[in-house]
Amino acid sequence: MSSTALLEHEDWIAARRRKVTAPDGALSLVLTHWSPAGQPPVDESEARAGHPDDALFTRLQRADLDSTGLTQEGYRIWRQDSPAQQAFEEIEYYDYDPAWILPGRFELVDEERVVPFEHIKDAGATRALPVSGDLVFEVDGTEYRLNAFDTVYGGHAKLQLVFGDRTNGAESYGAGRFLFLDHPTSDRALTPGDSIPITIDFNRATVPPCGFSNQMNCPLPPLQNRLPFPIRAGEKRVRFADGFTL
Repeated sequence: MSSTALLEHEDWIAARRRKVTAPDGALSLVLTHWSPAGQPPVDESEARAGHPDDALFTRLQRADLDSTGLTQEGYRIWRQDSPAQQAFEEIEYYDYDPAWILPGRFELVDEERVVPFEHIKDAGATRALPVSGDLVFEVDGTEYRLNAFDTVYGGHAKLQLVFGDRTNGAESYGAGRFLFLDHPTSDRALTPGDSIPITIDFNRATVPPCGFSNQMNCPLPPLQNRLPFPIRAGEKRVRFADGFTL
C-alpha cells in the first residue's frame, strides 16, 4: 500500500470531519421548511424567530411533487449548538483498501436522460434527476452498470452515485451511501454509447447527509444501484453519544 495514498486518505477523512461539523455542515441543520407550492418565500426575520443571531439562514427551491409541479420555496436554519453537533463523536470507517479502487468507464447514454429517484422523506414519490451516463465496472468478473446523476459539489461538476450494498443496516448506514466522482471530460464530442475511462474509489464512499440530520431529504439507491455483495470501504456510519437518536 502506498504511504502517499494512505496519507491522502487520512487528509480526506479530516476534511470530511471539518465539513460535517462546519457552521453549514449537515450536523448543524436543525430545520428545513417548505412553503406550499406557488406561495412566496417566508421572510427571513420570520424564519429566524426563536433562533440565536449566529444561526445561519439559507434558501432553497424544488418542484412540487403533489400535482402542479409549481416551485416550492424553502429555507433552512443551521445552528452549531444543534443536538446532533453536541452528541456527535465520529464517523466510523472501514480500513483503507486499495482493492476497492476500481477501473471503470463512464458511458454516455443521453445528455437529456432523467431517472426517477425516491427520496427518504417523499413517502414513495420520486424526483427525476439528470443521469447523462452510466458508471460501468467489474467485480469478480461480473459487470455492473449503475446510474450516477449529474450534480455540482464543492463548486465542481460531479457524478453522484447513490448505492446500496450488503453492508447496509448491518455494518454501514442503512439507507445506502454516496460516492462523488469528478465528472469526466473529453477532448472530443461524445455520442450515446461512447465512454470515457474513470476510476471508482469506494474508499471515498460517504454516509448521506440524512445520517447526520433528520432535516435532510436524501435520495435512496434505485434498484439498479443495489449491489449484491458487501463493499467494505469508505464510511460506515455516524457515531453519536449513547442515548442520542436523530
